[in-house]
Amino acid sequence: MRLTNFSDYALRVLMYAATRDERLITIDETAKVYGISRAHLMKVVNQLTRTGYLKAVRGRSGGLALAKRPDKIRLGDVLRATEPDFALVECFASGNQCMITPRCRLRGALKEALGAFMGTLDRYTLADLILKPRDFGITPAA
Repeated sequence: MRLTNFSDYALRVLMYAATRDERLITIDETAKVYGISRAHLMKVVNQLTRTGYLKAVRGRSGGLALAKRPDKIRLGDVLRATEPDFALVECFASGNQCMITPRCRLRGALKEALGAFMGTLDRYTLADLILKPRDFGITPAA
């Protein structure tokens, strides 16, 4: 199983926002810190704002900040909001054409594994991932 870049970037944006504490972040600075396309990050930030993980402040000195406390943002919930689906194999998706689905035991095993994966991520919050600004190459203002 592999998460999309979209979910990876969403988690990174949230980690960066959590690190910056009360200071607003911008898409440009976040793109620069991670070396990620600004256009792609705009889509990610838009989704995180729509789903209530980030809040946007408009205006000349605007930017982005966490909309919830880091200890209230579960990693599993972020992935559910950013992954398009968790169809690990054909029988998980709509339009399944697999002829052995009614008798197959693989589906149950994979469903259990996915449940364990998400269950583990649900035990972690953004607070568990917070780094220091220097970990992002940011030096404190003098």
